[in-house]
Amino acid sequence: MPTPFGPEIWIAEGAPVVAAAGFHYPTRMTILRLPDGGLFVWSPVDLNGDLRTAVEALGPVRHIVAPNALHHLHLAAWIEAFPSAKVHAAPGLRVKRPDIAFDADLGDAPDPAWGGAVDLVAMRGNRITTEVVFFHGPSRTAIFTDLIQQLPPGWFSGWRAVIARLDLMMEAEPMVPRKFRLAFTDRRAARVALDHILAWPAERVLMAHGTPVTQDGQAFLARAFRWLKPRD
Repeated sequence: MPTPFGPEIWIAEGAPVVAAAGFHYPTRMTILRLPDGGLFVWSPVDLNGDLRTAVEALGPVRHIVAPNALHHLHLAAWIEAFPSAKVHAAPGLRVKRPDIAFDADLGDAPDPAWGGAVDLVAMRGNRITTEVVFFHGPSRTAIFTDLIQQLPPGWFSGWRAVIARLDLMMEAEPMVPRKFRLAFTDRRAARVALDHILAWPAERVLMAHGTPVTQDGQAFLARAFRWLKPRD
């Protein structure tokens, strides 16, 4: 069920998603209430009757957002449940999901309908996916999908746990996984987006797979992406 995370922002945990080779990941969605009272649903998790009822109690769903081309599994159910919502696609998702009629493409400019409450930037230059990172002004929360991750101790076992540790997904605080670091083939483009992100007055940081950061968000982001900054 949606849990308050700050002013006009809620999070809701979903069922684990199973990826290749049997790796399963915890999932989390974010809900923002915009200045007009409408809801902005980010990376929706599996929809059931209880979750739908709880979300509808917060306000009308007006925007459904897929923040990268990897987070799309539950879009169809949410679109069916809320057919009047505007559906926003991350770069590359229209090609991957031709069965979904997207209404808008995410980039570097916020939708005017978000009422100035949400900013965004596309972090380009990565071979795995172009992730669109968001900032919710009222709660001072930066919102990441897969670029920052952390799995709880014991989440994986055996050889999967070894791989997760090597991928930096089992560290003391959330980090950019090693596979995403290596996939940045255009670091100059990524640094342009990072400068935008580090300029946000972030106090909190959310991610789809990891422990939320609830204080000193700006300092946390500087640490998380220190490896991307050019050396003096």
